[in-house]
Amino acid sequence: MSNYVSTHWGTYKFSLDENKKIKLDHWELDSSPTEFGLGLADAAVDELRIKQPFVRKGWIDNNCKGDGNRGRDDFVPISWDEAFELASKELLETKKAFGNSAIFAGSYGWASAGRFHHAKSQVNRFFNLFGGFSSSFQSYSYAAAQTLLPHIIGLDLYSTLDEHTSWEALSKECELILMFGGMPLKNSKVSAGGVGKHVTKQGMTKCSENGVEFINISPIQDDAPSFLNAKQVPIRPNTDTALMLALANILIKNETYNKRFIKKYTVGFDSFADYVLGKKDNPDCTPEWASQITNIPVDSIKELAKKIISKKTMISISWSLQRASRGEQPLWMGITLAAMLGQIGTAGGGFGFGYSSVNSTGDSYDKIPWQSLPQGVNPIKNFIPVARVTDMLEKPGEEFLYDGQKLTYPDIKLIYWAGGNPFHHHQDLNRLVKAWQKPNTIIVNEIWWNPQALHADIIFPANTALERNDLMLNPRDPTIVANKSAMNSFENSKTDFEIFSGLAKKLGFLESFTENKSEMDWIKFIWDESSKAYEKTYKNSDLSLPSFEEFWEKGYFEVPTPKIEKIMFDKFRKNPSRFPLQTPSGKIEISSETISSFQLSDCHSHPYWYEPYEWLGNVDEYPLHLISNQPKYRLHSQLENAEMSQKNKIHGKEPVMINSKDALDRDIKNGDIVLLYNARGRVLAGARISDNVMPGVVVLSTGAWFDPDYDLNIERHGNPNVLTKDVGTSSLGQGPTCHTTLVELKKTN
Repeated sequence: MSNYVSTHWGTYKFSLDENKKIKLDHWELDSSPTEFGLGLADAAVDELRIKQPFVRKGWIDNNCKGDGNRGRDDFVPISWDEAFELASKELLETKKAFGNSAIFAGSYGWASAGRFHHAKSQVNRFFNLFGGFSSSFQSYSYAAAQTLLPHIIGLDLYSTLDEHTSWEALSKECELILMFGGMPLKNSKVSAGGVGKHVTKQGMTKCSENGVEFINISPIQDDAPSFLNAKQVPIRPNTDTALMLALANILIKNETYNKRFIKKYTVGFDSFADYVLGKKDNPDCTPEWASQITNIPVDSIKELAKKIISKKTMISISWSLQRASRGEQPLWMGITLAAMLGQIGTAGGGFGFGYSSVNSTGDSYDKIPWQSLPQGVNPIKNFIPVARVTDMLEKPGEEFLYDGQKLTYPDIKLIYWAGGNPFHHHQDLNRLVKAWQKPNTIIVNEIWWNPQALHADIIFPANTALERNDLMLNPRDPTIVANKSAMNSFENSKTDFEIFSGLAKKLGFLESFTENKSEMDWIKFIWDESSKAYEKTYKNSDLSLPSFEEFWEKGYFEVPTPKIEKIMFDKFRKNPSRFPLQTPSGKIEISSETISSFQLSDCHSHPYWYEPYEWLGNVDEYPLHLISNQPKYRLHSQLENAEMSQKNKIHGKEPVMINSKDALDRDIKNGDIVLLYNARGRVLAGARISDNVMPGVVVLSTGAWFDPDYDLNIERHGNPNVLTKDVGTSSLGQGPTCHTTLVELKKTN
């Protein structure tokens, strides 16, 4: 009998050591496993696990209403029956008094790699059966892109990722990969939905060995793995659009862009070109103009222009670039620049959005519509863009713009959160904490005593992936894994399915929620329905999934790799009339009449340079640009309490990378505790001096558990989102803008 557990950061084998303690080992078929995932075994039984249901004392004392003390109060242990009774009573009273739109059911897809124990699916199924809820749309990772891409290339974000040209194809034909935002290998260690085998390092290595040249346009040298030998072009954060506009300016003036491709496959180029040449009451986007903005020498910009037009070039855009002020623009401009080079639809180039952002981008797989837990239909149509949580709580009933629509914030009285941690991924946490006091009740399913639990009223203790059976059935990974339960439920915790079943029983719809199926019944149902989808996908072959019993015994199954390498938009390039894009024109929209019709002041009809609301080109009392990138030793804030994350701390605080010049100017030495601050907050961190980051930029990775001292108005652990600003990318996408942040820092006494 196999013993595997699959997670967002990899697949592992589990066993018991001589002391009956769970031990995790790497799966031998994964050539590049994630080390930090081994820490799940210890984290699953550590002292921070929540052992039973709890209720916040101040909430009870205030007649089950918010009292302004969430995050600074004591908790009282209660029984499961008491917890179910309290929560069901609050749900029913909220529904009766205010309607289901007053309930915000928050979740985030990274909670579990299992297909059945997927927190968001469980949340949606439960609340849809309860009558609906106000919801969120988009992902913090790529919200601006999710809104923009359908307008300009006719694909939603996930379809775009599925279409990406494979590493194998690039290694054979591409000559140059121009990386805006780099390709940090650490980011590729994870994938939403789970990881079987890590393939990104292998793909990048093959490209490099076959002579593909890499150029890293980033303020951080480590954004390109050292084995790529990438040329480093330091750039001021948030100015990539200006650099790309200058490259376009050179190509237009020299008439070296691919006119045939532009004419046949795009619309709106002439209007865009007029802007680039300064004919729309704007500056001419020359290399000299861009140099002043980006701090890249003029000669370097001109050299880049010569290089990209002389080689088969891939324009790669990191997800991080659109998590910034006017984040739609670098992605739109990157696609436009790729169109001007004329390589879209070939294995030699085109564009990419998120190579090495997750493991699956650039992998070879057939997209199979695997079965998931049926969720029903939400009758409540109120929703918010995912990053507008604080605005929603602060401004009930107010209108806001999103993707050409005028929407209204719902008036939220109860929040239920299962999966995810808003005190990790949201911006301006001090502002969120104040808004978080407004609802009457906050209920969470949570594993550990993290900031999400500490800011709740009712806490249901939830399981880890080690405490349940499941399927890792990721549409973007060719490996399917049987997740076996490695341990009994820790203390008095339960799975999300058990928690919602208990609530459904109290509320009178247990049978509708469970359909009289157990955990294993649901897993077998998902397998059987997925087998039908698999056979339909390969209907002209004799391919089929093994029986559930065979699969469960072996522990994994590998979907055959496609024989034909994926090339993004190859059919469109070969026959644009037969395979048009799903845009109004059927072509790539360099200028979008749809977006133009929205008449937005912060997103014009074509790529455009907007000065960021904070940046190094306009410094006042905060002279350093803060980048809050993904961490190396955990996934977001997951496994923050595990060994590798804790070992990387400096005196228990998250390290901040500082250039040696900036450190010298402030008399800061390696290992010093420093204070980062701006008008939004103050954060303690440990100094790590490195010239891998350019002067004027500091790097504090996300994921340190929010640990505020409310009396001193300071965050003690190193959470950068105390400092980031909570404002949307634009009124088109409304994505987060965490990478547009200025700070100052100093050594503490």
